[in-house]
Order: sequence, then C-alpha cells, then structure tokens
Amino acid sequence: MDDRIMEYDSKMQKTIDHLNSDLMTIRAGRANPHVLDKIKVDYYGTPTPVQQVGNISIPEARMIQIQPWEKSLLKDIEKAIQVSDIGINPTNDGNVIRLVFPELTEERRKELVKDIKKKGEADKVAIRNIRRDGNDAFKKLSKSDDISEDQIKQLEDELQKLTDKYIKQVDQMVEEKSKEILTV
Repeated sequence: MDDRIMEYDSKMQKTIDHLNSDLMTIRAGRANPHVLDKIKVDYYGTPTPVQQVGNISIPEARMIQIQPWEKSLLKDIEKAIQVSDIGINPTNDGNVIRLVFPELTEERRKELVKDIKKKGEADKVAIRNIRRDGNDAFKKLSKSDDISEDQIKQLEDELQKLTDKYIKQVDQMVEEKSKEILTV
C-alpha cells in the first residue's frame, strides 16, 4: 500500500477505534465494567480512572462491584459515579460500592439503538471527511509533483476502497451493538 494511502488508513482506523470505545460504554442491561471507563475519581488531587483505585468485579450478571484499595476513597468513588452520566445510583455498604443495572425497558432499548445509530453516522461522516481530505491532497499533488493523472486516479480509487471498507465496518459494529441491546 502506498505511504500516502497508509496515512488515511491509519486515520480511518482511529475513527473505528473511537466508535468501538464509545459502543463499549453503552450498557446493554448486563453489567459491563466499560461503563466506568470515563469516570474519574479525585485521588490525592489527581483525576484517576476508577479502575486504578480499586478492584472491579461482576458478581452477578447485572451488578458491578467496586472494592477500593483505600476505604477513604469510597465516598469519592460514589460521588464520581453519581455525577457521571451512567444513570445508576451506587450503593455503599462501607466496604464496597455496588452498581445494580436495572432491566432495560423496551422504550429505553429503542433510545439506545437510536443513539448507537447516531454515533455510527457521525463516524461515517468522519471517515468520508478523511476521504475528502485525501482526495484534496492528491489533487494538490497533481499540480506540484511530476505525478501522472493515472497515478492520481489510482490513489483516489484506493482511498475509495478503503473508505468503503471502513464504512462497512461501522455499519457492522452498529448492527451488532443494536442486536445486543434489543436482545432481551
């Protein structure tokens, strides 16, 4: 693969990685420790991910348990979860924090699927923007370098194939996550 194409391939892959991490944080009625990925706790003045201040386990299908390494962090972790957007109230028994995930209602499932599709669309737009940037760069090459029109056309075709591959991947990821959400 041409170095000029590799650059755009890497940018598109980053878009896919971003979508993947976004989809992991969406809860599907089952306990998924990734919902905590974006939650930071004030640990001695430093915002620190919850995973780095305690042990996270899943004792039941719809429960996450957080056991902090220092009991003094219980209140901070609880507060961080309450102000986050995961929509679950933590219970604190003085030793551990438990997050119990309620069953998702049909309405909530449909909302989540809409959300997932929006994220997918946004990432497809990002991929198409990368393609546009690539095509613009190739057109500039034709003006300055001694590169033939056929070579430019070939680069554009390769970029289009790359774009199609990543768009298909986004659609597949959105479909899989939607199925997971809608499965009761």
